[in-house]
Amino acid sequence: MPPRRKKLAALVKVQLPAAQATPAPPVGTALGPHGVNIMDFVKQYNAATESQRGNIIPVEISIYEDRTFTFITKTPPAADLLKKAAAVEKGSAAPNRDKVGVVTRQQIREIAETKMEDLNAHDVEQAMKTIEGSARSMGLTVN
Repeated sequence: MPPRRKKLAALVKVQLPAAQATPAPPVGTALGPHGVNIMDFVKQYNAATESQRGNIIPVEISIYEDRTFTFITKTPPAADLLKKAAAVEKGSAAPNRDKVGVVTRQQIREIAETKMEDLNAHDVEQAMKTIEGSARSMGLTVN
């Protein structure tokens, strides 16, 4: 008889600093109600994201009825990558009037190639247009 598949109880999405997750919120508040061993998740997540230290990494946690879990890490958000590329603290409050920084087409291409697996684009050129739109909405100028 083939092994039975576990029944999914919940799917939780959280954005956490790479290799620096703690049982405190948002991890504890997201996983606590589902009865998951929070320290076990924190240890596994920190080990899996050690090489990306300094980035914010989105994670999708699949929680099963027997209180076990699996998780998938995604690529860092485009906004974070754009802020690092432009060396700005945050985006503009009025992006149509106030420009806060500049990113080059080469930086846009690098970000698009990094984000390609998480974007719904057929090629890098389409991904670049998506990232350029994000940059403009943050008040960044694209050169």
